[in-house]
Amino acid sequence: MVGAFVITTGFAIFWDSVNVAFDLMTGEIAVMAVRSFALYTAIATIVIKIILMIQARFVGYATKNIAVIAIARDHRNDIFASLGAAIGILLSMLGTIWADPVAGAIVAIIVAKTGFDILREATDDLMDDVPDKELSEQIRATLLDDASIRRIDEIHAHRFGPYLVANITICIDGSLSVARADLIATTAEKKLLERIDMLRKVYIHTHPINI
Repeated sequence: MVGAFVITTGFAIFWDSVNVAFDLMTGEIAVMAVRSFALYTAIATIVIKIILMIQARFVGYATKNIAVIAIARDHRNDIFASLGAAIGILLSMLGTIWADPVAGAIVAIIVAKTGFDILREATDDLMDDVPDKELSEQIRATLLDDASIRRIDEIHAHRFGPYLVANITICIDGSLSVARADLIATTAEKKLLERIDMLRKVYIHTHPINI
C-alpha cells in the first residue's frame, strides 16, 4: 500500500509539473512573486523529515520490519520533494520562472522509482522469495554439513513480523525408514533455528533421492 501511494504521488507531481511548465510557456498563468516564507518552510520541512527518516530507518532495520522501512523511504521522498521545492523557490526568487516545474519533474521521477522499489520488495515477500542470496547460502551451508542430506531442492521463506518462516525441501536416501527421515528433518530444523537468528520457524520436507 505504501509503495502504491508513493508511485501515485510521483505521477501526480510529474503531471502537475508538466502542466505548470506548459502554462508558463504559453502565458496562461501569471508569474506570482514568491515570498521568502515559502523557502523557510521548505527548509524546515527538510530538517524535520531528515530526523523522521533517520528514526524510521533505525527502527525498521533493527526490527527488520519492511513496512517501517517503507515509511523511512517515504520520508526520504519527502526530503527530495522539499529539496526540489526549495531549489525551485530560490531560483524563482532570482528570476528563473521555469526552475520550479523542472525541479518538480525531477523529484517526481525519484519518488516514483522509490515506490516501485518498495512494491517490488513487498511482492517478493508475498511470493515467499528468499530475502537475499546470503540467507540462502547460509541455509545450504548449515544443512549440507550433514552427510544424511544429499541435496537441497527448494528454499522458500516468508516474513513473520521481523522474523522469517522457512519451508525447505531436502533429499535423503530413499531406503531409510520413516522414523530415520523424521529424525534427520527434526535435527535439521533445530540446527537452523540455533544458527540463524532471524528464523522463527522451519519446516523441513524430505524427498527420496534414489527412487
